[in-house]
Amino acid sequence: MTRVGFYVVSDGDAGRRPLIACRLAHKAAGRGHRVFLHCADETQARGLDELLWNFRPDAFLPHALVEDHRGETVLIGWGQDPADHDDLLINLDLTPPPFFPRFHRVAEVVTRDETSLQALRAAWQFYRERGYALEKHDL
Repeated sequence: MTRVGFYVVSDGDAGRRPLIACRLAHKAAGRGHRVFLHCADETQARGLDELLWNFRPDAFLPHALVEDHRGETVLIGWGQDPADHDDLLINLDLTPPPFFPRFHRVAEVVTRDETSLQALRAAWQFYRERGYALEKHDL
């Protein structure tokens, strides 16, 4: 069954969510995991694509948008099917995507801004009511 982790950032800047997602993706890919980054929309996905190229000057994380997928370990999408990925889903949308159960792990990134807190409290309840194993990680 899918394990769900909530990664809670100590500040209230919702703009930090993509940066935290990049760090999680980099760490997971470095450990050999296949990562699917699910965004709220195409604009967020394209911004995350750009951020992944630049967020660490000392590192390189090969990735692609789902539409350009050619076997990359890290994919970015915004509602499309996650292709052959089923290892780690990093969700940047404020609701769980319908395909989340196919993944071994889900990472939800939480900032302390009111919109994110409200939505992700609801997501915690959603997962809990369905019997998923939940973990909280303070960052």
